[in-house]
Amino acid sequence: MIRVRIFRGGCRGREAARFTSIQAFGKIFCRTENVVRKSTFAPGVKKVPDFAETKVVPGGNQKSPVSSHNEWDPLEEIIVGRVEGATIPSLTHEVKANTNHKNWSFFEKYGGQLFPSQHLHKASGEIEEFCRILSNEGVIVRRPEIVDFSREYSTPDFTSTGLYAAMPRDILLVIGEEIFECPMAWRSRFFEYRAYRKLLKEYFRAGAKWTSPPKPQMSDELYDQSYPMTCVEDRHRLAAEGKFVTTEFEPCFDAADFMRAGRDIFVQRSQVTNMMGIEWMRRHLGPEYNIHVLSFSDPNPMHIDATFNIIGPGLVITNPERPCHQLSMFRNAGWTIAEAPLPTIPDDLPLWMSSKWLSMNVLMLDQKRVVVEKNETPIIKLFERLGLTPIKVPMKYAFSLGGGFHCWTCDVRRRGTLESYM
Repeated sequence: MIRVRIFRGGCRGREAARFTSIQAFGKIFCRTENVVRKSTFAPGVKKVPDFAETKVVPGGNQKSPVSSHNEWDPLEEIIVGRVEGATIPSLTHEVKANTNHKNWSFFEKYGGQLFPSQHLHKASGEIEEFCRILSNEGVIVRRPEIVDFSREYSTPDFTSTGLYAAMPRDILLVIGEEIFECPMAWRSRFFEYRAYRKLLKEYFRAGAKWTSPPKPQMSDELYDQSYPMTCVEDRHRLAAEGKFVTTEFEPCFDAADFMRAGRDIFVQRSQVTNMMGIEWMRRHLGPEYNIHVLSFSDPNPMHIDATFNIIGPGLVITNPERPCHQLSMFRNAGWTIAEAPLPTIPDDLPLWMSSKWLSMNVLMLDQKRVVVEKNETPIIKLFERLGLTPIKVPMKYAFSLGGGFHCWTCDVRRRGTLESYM
């Protein structure tokens, strides 16, 4: 047993010494960390070891609980978002630039309040069913903590309420054994990381590499105050020039603008991801990875996974309304490019922060099984023609909060190795 001598000095120069054990101190630390613990597991899901009750594992001494190299290796563990606490964002400059003008009155009137309760109740039922199905398919399901996002907060640069912990894909990015807590661009998402901190600490204690890029100030300089809001033609022109509502004042990026295919990672410059953020990732990851910047005929790009979704080695689903300008790179590499059929989401379903193309926002459980909205018959038939097995899950009310199956999740661990597919 190691014994440590601790000296305490006072203003009169007195010195006191006591001995304690490192082992005893570790027990005190763990007890402190376990005060007021809430479950982060989906109902009915088998509990995995609670890493918060263990000592920190030195790097390299244990297999990391975080490991994912692409979007299709066999899925073992996943984080699924929560409906609870979902709060309507205020119509700030960056929210206005990222949403349909038909919904602006909704944000102006209800910003800072919870989303409609009846809709949230239906969405919650869908998400719980989704978690149950994932568990039945052999996947460990984890959940973020419940947070009150309606509380107003201030920084030296802005005041805002929060958004939600519904879309782990937006804030968390897993590349290999490293999990990134991403510097998102919406002010309403500044403190969203708090819902995931307990999970991240557990993964870190068990050996994962946990990285948090520079936190953006989100001062007015990060946003182009003259950015055109209603004219689609102007947005098309500026997007073609690489200009969006976010400036290059500081690095910012949403994880959902990245798509992983082993050593090749694809990203788009968007309304929430700037070139400084992409360059930060490029320098951080180093020469082991190739970062490819893709662009699309899209006047309002925000998150790549409803525009360009890689669902297998050499297999990509594209959006016919937002064609990719770099498709020749994939054709030359021998990839199969499948065009997504038109979505069937009804017109009367409110899509406050998304488009109908969430129909192609699917989750791969492995190279054969794909989770898809049960009513999206056209894309279900496409997957069947491609030799995949669709797992049909209701999701349309959850779509309204801004994401599909890929958005509502972050795959923490997939069984596979780092490879090159280009």
